[in-house]
Amino acid sequence: MLTLYNTLSRKKEPFRPLDAANVRIYVCGPTVYDFAHIGNARPVIVFDVLYRLLRQLYGPEHVTYVRNITDVDDKINARAAEEYPNLPLNEAIRLVTEKTERQFHEDMRALGALDPNVQPRATEHIPQMKEIIETLVKRGCAYVADDHVLFHVASMPDYGKLSGRSLDEMIAGARVEVAPFKKDPMDFVLWKPSKPGEPSWPSPAGIAAPGRPGWHIECSAMAAAHLGQTFDIHGGGIDLVFPHHENEIAQSRSAFGTTMMARAWMHNGFLQVEGEKMAKSLGNFVTVHELLTGWQGYAWPGEALRFNMLRTHYRQPLDWTLVGLDEAHKTLWEWYGDLEGKGTAGGLPDAVLDALLDDLNTPKAIAEMHKLHSAGHWQGLRAALQFLGFSCDRANVRRSRVLKVEPATMPVEGGEITFTVAPSDPKVQELIKARSAARKAKNFKEADRIRDELAAMGITLKDAKDPKTGDLVTTWEVAR
Repeated sequence: MLTLYNTLSRKKEPFRPLDAANVRIYVCGPTVYDFAHIGNARPVIVFDVLYRLLRQLYGPEHVTYVRNITDVDDKINARAAEEYPNLPLNEAIRLVTEKTERQFHEDMRALGALDPNVQPRATEHIPQMKEIIETLVKRGCAYVADDHVLFHVASMPDYGKLSGRSLDEMIAGARVEVAPFKKDPMDFVLWKPSKPGEPSWPSPAGIAAPGRPGWHIECSAMAAAHLGQTFDIHGGGIDLVFPHHENEIAQSRSAFGTTMMARAWMHNGFLQVEGEKMAKSLGNFVTVHELLTGWQGYAWPGEALRFNMLRTHYRQPLDWTLVGLDEAHKTLWEWYGDLEGKGTAGGLPDAVLDALLDDLNTPKAIAEMHKLHSAGHWQGLRAALQFLGFSCDRANVRRSRVLKVEPATMPVEGGEITFTVAPSDPKVQELIKARSAARKAKNFKEADRIRDELAAMGITLKDAKDPKTGDLVTTWEVAR
């Protein structure tokens, strides 16, 4: 039986869905103003494993996974004004959110994460938010003040149960905004007036001025719209326990008159980089995109990033280090090499499944996979890797060397070649020129032969057409 640690009860509990034919999970997704950093990637990977496990246990058609997109937020407004100062703010916001959301999806897929069943955008659920707000005001759980609508925390007797904090701790932790129109310092915003040029919608609760939703109400509305008023699991990072998840519970239970919002609350631990909190001021702020395209001298395969995450239990703090990432990559490189030509996957080994059933104990599962590798149980190892989202294809875990040099170009007939590292070996240059000439002569057999020769030397070629000229552009990388 699956057991999961429930933040609400502070203990591991058997997972019993409200409806085994309709298992429902909601996870807080990105605010699309910047590329996802590795801390953002951790809940994506953790809850992707849970999603895969639930699909295994109940059937893919009986599991619904929702992860939202927050596309209205002060941080988005600020980034849009910074990046596109000459555009109207709403137009700039659209450019920022579309670009950032697109990159988020690409990066998470590169990490082996399945797409959730539903990925709702906050701006598509304004009517649902307003309906919840109207209900809260009618029930006396929220009030209008100075064109704001605020949730009155005193109306929720067991507010703070999820985080287990005292009132003083909650006030300090929330960094509450001091406002003269609040009845209580802990009261939080459900709706607020928009500044000129900002995104805005007709306001609820009889407010004449247009406005926009607060952050917390967004998730309550999207979760209810796609999963119902109560559902099985709500997940996210440990930093969201308070105030975000605490406020979600207060809003949803008060609006719907339910005793719970989600049966189980799951949270992954914090992530550090090389033993320090990740921060741009410390120079250790690392995005997933940077890791995939070039960090610490290498472009790392997404599967290595995923494996490195799973080596630590999801509830424990994770220290992201270059040494750990390299170890993760070497393990996959070795395993994939040993799996070549060893047949197809068998059934998922019981020892691996049992580890995952114990609160997603991925370190234990990986330990069992090491045993499978040592014993030469190739079908079981392949099955375990594929179940956890790994391809078992060595071509997908090649690590490329990326030197901090200006790209160099070498003219060839019909286009040019861009080098991501300085081309120091004359033989490499000669072979690339010869391949370009063979392609121009439509001697593709010879071109493929040269590509294979370069691959044997550890050189990976990538062909693409210049979108402006249509000419062939070839890049090359030094593979691991």
